[in-house]
Amino acid sequence: MLPLMADAEQNASSSLSAASVVSVSALVFTVASFWWLNARQGRLETWEPHSFAAICHGSLVRLRLPLVLHNTGAKPIVVQDLMLSFPDEPASHLPLLWTSSPSRLQPGPDEELKLPAGFVVAGREAQQRFIEFEAPFSGFVPEARDYKVRIQVRVGHRKGWRSLLTFTLRTTNIIFPDQYTVYNNAPLELTKEDQKKADAALLELLERQKKDPSTKGDPKRRDSSNDEGNTGTNI
Repeated sequence: MLPLMADAEQNASSSLSAASVVSVSALVFTVASFWWLNARQGRLETWEPHSFAAICHGSLVRLRLPLVLHNTGAKPIVVQDLMLSFPDEPASHLPLLWTSSPSRLQPGPDEELKLPAGFVVAGREAQQRFIEFEAPFSGFVPEARDYKVRIQVRVGHRKGWRSLLTFTLRTTNIIFPDQYTVYNNAPLELTKEDQKKADAALLELLERQKKDPSTKGDPKRRDSSNDEGNTGTNI
């Protein structure tokens, strides 16, 4: 009888241990699933825009970009501020600041312009925003070539400026720099005629800026000294 009782107790103990493992595993899975679905802090993602609007008039440089912002997590992300810079250019060139949130990409007299204001990207959602960057007296006049452009962002759950997106801005496609209009940002070959127009217009603009004393100024530069140096598209 004793061996039988010992075997029965051992079997009961083994069954209890297996049940405990199953229960604990189920609890861990439930908690992890709840955190993943409801409490996980995600990343803010965006991608290289296929088009842009630009004007380079005298001492003014203005760019308008269509950005799609995606929050990969469950918790909302608050976007507080945005800034655009040319990291491969001289440090004397001031960054372009977020100046407005237009309602469309094509500039026009009848468009609705809104001042910069923080906004929320809800969890696991994406939204399109037209962001206009401007820098009067930036010291920068784009030439007809490709530029490395970096967009930085301030978000509510992190401190300082953080890198959101680095992409190629193809200012070669800017044919009429004095006109605020839309251009393709795809790596397409310009015709020789269009290339001559772009080169001539940009050369004329550079000559005017050299003669124009109004290009001097001392605008306030935003502090990016606490940028944590992230690269890529994740926040």
